[in-house]
Amino acid sequence: MNHEGVDHSKRQFLTSALSVVGAVGAGYLAVPFLSQMQPSAKAMAAGAPVDVDISKMEPGQLIRVAWRGKPVWVLNRTPEVISTLATLDSKLADPVSNESLQPENSKNPLRSIKPEIFVAVGLCTHLGCSPTFRPEIAPNDLGPDWKGGFFCPCHGSWFDLAGRVYRGVPAPTNLEIPPYRYETDNLIVVGEESEANPA
Repeated sequence: MNHEGVDHSKRQFLTSALSVVGAVGAGYLAVPFLSQMQPSAKAMAAGAPVDVDISKMEPGQLIRVAWRGKPVWVLNRTPEVISTLATLDSKLADPVSNESLQPENSKNPLRSIKPEIFVAVGLCTHLGCSPTFRPEIAPNDLGPDWKGGFFCPCHGSWFDLAGRVYRGVPAPTNLEIPPYRYETDNLIVVGEESEANPA
């Protein structure tokens, strides 16, 4: 067969064009499969940091937010509460939080970055129940030793308003303090830790 009259440039163009079309088509087919391998928006949001605006918090007020599927409490402690916390050490199982989970910026007697604002995961360290906020002093059902705190009605664990567990209750450790930082004086970011304690 005589190939002298064949135009090789047309054949090369057609081969190149079909290769490009094939590659683009393969890309379109791969996109749905690759996107299924990505975590869902719900899964990505579950671990994402949460912003908490504390600009309108009243003294003594507790607000609740969700982070990683857990309740997180933000409490605006009064000066009276802060002064009472120092008197409870003898009644607590771990007053200096040696056995408990908290970030470096909260390793202090008040377990917080700023004394008045307390942030904690609202789950009892016994079986994961959510304690109730009981700020009143010496209520009838808890007795004269109660100076305000978090009470877990499921099994009777007591925590003070720094999340420290009392002696002789089922909960083994203090409440967990999540990583958090201040974006501004009135905005807390739960889920991200600041590098240092503010002065």
